[in-house]
Amino acid sequence: MTAVSGIEGQVAETTGQLARTRGPFARLARRRPPAWRVLIIVAILAVYLVPLLSSIKFSLIGANGKYDLSNYKAIFESSAVRSSALLSLEIAAIVAAVSVLVMLPTVILVRLRLPKLTFLMEVITILPIVVPPIALLAGLQQMQQTAPLWIVNLVFNHDITALAPFYLIFTLPLMYRSIDTGVRAIDLHTLVDASRSLGAGWASTILRVVLPNVQTAVLGGAFLSIALCLGEVVLASGLDLPRNTFAVEMIQFTQQDNAPGVSVAMTLIAFVFTFLLLFLLTFLVRKRRVRTTGVT
Repeated sequence: MTAVSGIEGQVAETTGQLARTRGPFARLARRRPPAWRVLIIVAILAVYLVPLLSSIKFSLIGANGKYDLSNYKAIFESSAVRSSALLSLEIAAIVAAVSVLVMLPTVILVRLRLPKLTFLMEVITILPIVVPPIALLAGLQQMQQTAPLWIVNLVFNHDITALAPFYLIFTLPLMYRSIDTGVRAIDLHTLVDASRSLGAGWASTILRVVLPNVQTAVLGGAFLSIALCLGEVVLASGLDLPRNTFAVEMIQFTQQDNAPGVSVAMTLIAFVFTFLLLFLLTFLVRKRRVRTTGVT
């Protein structure tokens, strides 16, 4: 037994020495990704970064052909651009808030009380994607010309009332599917029944029980709605409105200016703003996960 124990000890010691000697290299070999994965990552980065870097370089070319920040300076100094950006943000915020207020109770009602209407809701909410915006614009232009004067004054005399209701229609598919996906991921019946059995009303149940559990889906739908409102140009340019939205002003501003990089600079500003919205969503989701983990 003593000889066997001694042999086992020597084997263990030798194995430990080999592990200590080759351990870092073995771990490095295990951590090294396959070559095809590296190639895929490099290709994806090239597809995204090369056009982006080229756009940044082109946006820095001023009217005199030199590299400077004159294009960005002209954009931020333009009062028309600032006014149009503020208008677009106001419309986007209103549309996102109303879309959440409309679609969240609707999805909850369909899932709890009217599951047979799920297919009908999916068909209705996909119509704004199937019907082109130009068709809606043609109808609105006809309405603007032939409707009674009080309807024209009520709807088309202000930019927000002329665009926000119809932008809301465009955002329904995004918001409905985002919230519906979030609601499907939770046990909605159990949460609602528990809240109602404890004496909470429907408003309290939706705001304090359901909404925190689908917060990520709601934020995702809201940010997608905001991005859609900021980039929509068909209705905003086709209707005769007192002010231009940011997308329309961006087109007109680039046509009036001779600097070749102004349009690209405005596009990059819109891109950065959208990226910050998505980054904010990621930050809020991560913060919520940390809080949830700390509570559990």
